[in-house]
Amino acid sequence: MVFVSTHQLDARRLLCPMPVIRVQDALAALAPGEILEVTCTDPGALNDIPAWCRINGHRVLDTAQQDNEIVIRIEAGDGDD
Repeated sequence: MVFVSTHQLDARRLLCPMPVIRVQDALAALAPGEILEVTCTDPGALNDIPAWCRINGHRVLDTAQQDNEIVIRIEAGDGDD
C-alpha cells in the first residue's frame, strides 16, 4: 500500500498572480506524486492554476467551488515538462 502526503496551501485573499506563485513555490518543495490542496478566493485562479500546471508537468486532480472559495487539488509532477 502506498501512502501519499497531502499538503495544504492557503491562498485566500491573494490576487493574481500571487496564488500561482504560491503554488509554484509549494510544488517546488514536494516530491513527485505528493498532493497539494490549494484554497483560494481569486476567481481567476480557477483558470490560471490549471493552465500553469499543464505547462509545468503537474496534474490537477479536481477542482471544487463553494461560496467564494475554490479548492484545487494538484498532484506534483517531476517538473521536467
